[in-house]
Amino acid sequence: MTLDLSFTAVDVANTRFAISPLWEVVASVRVLKEPTGLNRPWAERVRRRLADVDWRLLSDLVPVPTISLVCFISPPPATAVPDLELELAGLLAAEHEVRDQLDTWRHGGPRTPGIQALHDDPAAGLARLAGEIRAYWAAAIAPYWPRIRSLCEGDVLYRAKALTQDGVRGMLTGLDENVRWQGERLRLDHRFCHGTRALDGRGLLLVPSVFTWPRIFSITVPPFQPTLRYSPRGIATLWEHRESDPPQALAAVLGRTRARLLASLDQPASTRELAVRTGLSEPGASQHLTALRRAGLCSAHRTGRYVLYARTAVAEALLAGDAHT
Repeated sequence: MTLDLSFTAVDVANTRFAISPLWEVVASVRVLKEPTGLNRPWAERVRRRLADVDWRLLSDLVPVPTISLVCFISPPPATAVPDLELELAGLLAAEHEVRDQLDTWRHGGPRTPGIQALHDDPAAGLARLAGEIRAYWAAAIAPYWPRIRSLCEGDVLYRAKALTQDGVRGMLTGLDENVRWQGERLRLDHRFCHGTRALDGRGLLLVPSVFTWPRIFSITVPPFQPTLRYSPRGIATLWEHRESDPPQALAAVLGRTRARLLASLDQPASTRELAVRTGLSEPGASQHLTALRRAGLCSAHRTGRYVLYARTAVAEALLAGDAHT
């Protein structure tokens, strides 16, 4: 099936990029329920951490196969890089849209008790949903977020460069194999959507998304800005664990042991896992992790019985900068 998006000059002028933590939560649920391909390593790692997390309503709202999704669960972000709480505020403000969207939702199955309760009492249902999303985020997304965000931000920079070299048409057609430009329309190859939609001067919001792979997802219904969610470049290597020596420049500042520990955090891990990776004792690894955390170079995320350490965005930038010197 093909969905055509009709552009005007005003639409081109209003086209922009954004990154959405809330959408990554929603899209990742589909991956967990049907773990295949590039994102399977992530699904295998986080499944056990979600054993103590109640995310039943969130799961109900992301059926597999995913024919469509209700828009209130993840509206297009209003800013370029919102945090999760800002997007959840938008979700909680959608109370008056819930019933209409659920009544017209084409999802391929009967309503679950959780969805019926949400329909009966939207305010209470959205509050429950927001709580589930926060708990799910802490267990499944937050430890990986610096890496996910870095990949998506890198993709946006790449697209900006493509825009200067190839123009709007070249940039858009390079987004995904399911996207191509024809005439004055952007053609999207969809599994379940077809027809022609005019952007009506609202432009197109482009959202790189790790958990969208291998599909594209779009929103074209008012009052939302038309949105296209696509996979960023480099996703094939996102979940790989790579043994690496600590960067020399960073080791000169932090010391070789802490630099090695930071380099080993290319995937979130517990103190025990990091001790095994680096050959340190658990108390020794814990001491160094505490120092790195105080310096803002790693963060700790408790998910039930687990405490996972992850590099912060600052650490990712330091390591990336060192790799290019």
